[in-house]
Amino acid sequence: MTDLRKSPRSPSTLRARFRGLLATLAVTTLVTGCGAIDHMMYKTTGDVMQGFSRNHTVPYLMQSQDLAMGCAMSEATAPLLMSFGRVTDEPDQLAVMLYLSSGGCAEEQAREHELDALAALNGMEAEEAEDAMIRQKRAYALASRRYFRAWQHHNAHYGEVGTGECPEFEDDMDEFIYLAGLLSGLQALNAQIQSTSSIGVPANIGSIVERGTSCLANDKWWGAPMALRATVWAMIPGAQPEGEDAFERLQIADDQGEAAGVRLPHVFHAIAAVNKGDEARLREVIREHAESLEQDPANEDWRFVDAMATNMIVAISDRMWVENTGHRTPLGQLGTFWDDRQESVETMDLDDLL
Repeated sequence: MTDLRKSPRSPSTLRARFRGLLATLAVTTLVTGCGAIDHMMYKTTGDVMQGFSRNHTVPYLMQSQDLAMGCAMSEATAPLLMSFGRVTDEPDQLAVMLYLSSGGCAEEQAREHELDALAALNGMEAEEAEDAMIRQKRAYALASRRYFRAWQHHNAHYGEVGTGECPEFEDDMDEFIYLAGLLSGLQALNAQIQSTSSIGVPANIGSIVERGTSCLANDKWWGAPMALRATVWAMIPGAQPEGEDAFERLQIADDQGEAAGVRLPHVFHAIAAVNKGDEARLREVIREHAESLEQDPANEDWRFVDAMATNMIVAISDRMWVENTGHRTPLGQLGTFWDDRQESVETMDLDDLL
């Protein structure tokens, strides 16, 4: 007869095995459980941060006019917010805004170096001018890389632009980020050209952006989609459809942007004029922008975009002034130029009163 006390299935043996299993589970939890809990916490935090930034931080920033603050925020927080892609879904939408904004920071530095170079040339300081131009190209290279990353994240979220149907947008912010992504693509190409180096931005990105603008309502977005499309027509030989006139479209978009209080179309119009070497048209765009600032208040929900447009128009004006006078646009004189004819001032001959 079998001794139940020694049987593998005896109650005492089963209890011993059960206790051993519990001990093993406890040790395993101590060793790996903290990592699993941390991962869950990080994922939750990442999801919350992504949602909050997209739904609150970006709209809040768009209502401000402090470009420097927005620039500092994007450069400082991009590594933190993007790192959550290691523990949760990649924050592609947020990345579009972060890299577009930080690309603008680098481009702003490039423009400053350009002004330094022009000033040095005016002062016959060849070495200083050359050094400033080198710094300018480096800054443009950095800007191009950042803009291109925004474009890549844009395609990751919305799908390859121009190759299929338009995305189904969830809300207005979704549409705006789509527009921002298109702008980042065009800016990536422009900055790459300015850097005179190869960053890897496809040369056909302009035509891709042009197709992508058809997914956005032109009236809703201040005329910017059509302005972006017309700019591509003006810049790329053969891109303009038969029966269209890029600069007529740009003028219509200018009017829409002014009425909406978001003067972004002026920037596209100015870029197209610069590309064509049409200084008379460029001056008119700058004057029109300056007049609109006095007459048309900025849209309260999109002050940041309007301020960004003004900043870029001022930058173009500054380059013209420095090239011709050695100094930037005088304070309060945007829309005027160094060779404008001064209005005659009536004077009184005091001798007749004596």
